[in-house]
Amino acid sequence: MRISREAGTILRMRADAGRFAPSPSGDLHLGNLRTALIAWLSARSAGLEFIVRMEDLDRVTSSVAHEAAQLRQLAAIGIDWDGAVVRQSERFTRYDEAIAQLAAAGCTYECFCTRREIREAAAAPNGQPAGSWSRQSGREGNVLIADGAYPGTCRGLSDADRQQLRAVGREPAIRLRADGVVVSVEDLGFGTVRGAVDDVVLRRNDGVPAYNLAVVVDDAAQGVGEVVRGDDLLASTPRQVRLQQLLGVPTPRYRHVPLVLGADGVRLAKRHGAVTLADLAARGIDADNVRSMMAASIDLTEPGEPVTMIDLLARFDPNLIRREPWILPIDLQRSEL
Repeated sequence: MRISREAGTILRMRADAGRFAPSPSGDLHLGNLRTALIAWLSARSAGLEFIVRMEDLDRVTSSVAHEAAQLRQLAAIGIDWDGAVVRQSERFTRYDEAIAQLAAAGCTYECFCTRREIREAAAAPNGQPAGSWSRQSGREGNVLIADGAYPGTCRGLSDADRQQLRAVGREPAIRLRADGVVVSVEDLGFGTVRGAVDDVVLRRNDGVPAYNLAVVVDDAAQGVGEVVRGDDLLASTPRQVRLQQLLGVPTPRYRHVPLVLGADGVRLAKRHGAVTLADLAARGIDADNVRSMMAASIDLTEPGEPVTMIDLLARFDPNLIRREPWILPIDLQRSEL
C-alpha cells in the first residue's frame, strides 16, 4: 500500500475497499446486519477489499465488549473482513490534523452554543428529528435540508464576544464555515441528491472529533472507494462530500439503502421484538436462517431457502436493491405493536 501526504492528510493511493462502520454501543440488530450484508456483497462482488471500522468516538456508550460481540455477530452470518479492525478512538491525531488544515484555510469558527441553545435554534418546524431530512424548493431546485441544521448563531462573533464567553466558563466547539453551499451527490440508489451544507461540528467542546469529520478522514486514509449504508445517513452525505472537497480527498461511490422498520413504521429497535441474533436464536432461528431471511428481503432467495454467502455472491445485483424499507416479519414483532 503506497501512502502519500497531501495538504497534511494521509491517503491511500488506491480506493479499493468497501466498509461497514458500526458504533460499538450494543448488539447489532437485523437492520445493521442487513446493511452489513449488502455492503459486503457489493464490495466482494466488485472485487474490493472489505474493512470493518469501529466508530467509537463516544466512549460513554462504546465498549470493547460491544465491539467483540458485534464482530462475532458479523462472523456468524458469514461476513469476513480484510486487515485489522480500526477504531476511531485511536485516531484523534489524524482528525486534529484535518481540523488544522481547515482552520488554516479559514473554513472554521468557534461555537459557544449550549446543546439546549442549539436544539432551540435548529428545531425542525415539521417535527422531524435531527438527522432526518426534508426537501426545500428554490433557485437551486429540490435540495435536501438536514433537520437540526445549525443556523450559524456564533459565526459572526467578535474577539470580544469570544473572550466574554470564555470568561463565564464556556468552552467552544469547532464548526465548519460552510457558507450555505449546495453540494450534489451521485447516489447509486437515489440518483442525484442535492444538499445544503450547514455549519456542521468538526470538534465538540469536550475535545472529541465529530462523526462527519472522522468518517471523511478515515474513508480517505483507508482507501474506501464504496460506501453502502442506511438511508438515514443520506442527509449527512452532502456535508461529508463538502469536507472531502475542502480536504482534497477522493469522494467514494455512495449507495444508501432503505432501513428495516417495525410495523409502526419506525426504524427497528429492541421494542419491536426479535431484532438481534440472540433474540432470534431464542425463537429457534439460527444465524444461517437469519442470513436467508435477510437475503430474501433483497430478492436473492425464496423465503426459507437455505443459502450460503457464495450463493449470494453469485446472485447479487446491486441494481435490484429495493428502494422501499423492509418491514420486520410480523411473527417476529411484539404483539402490542
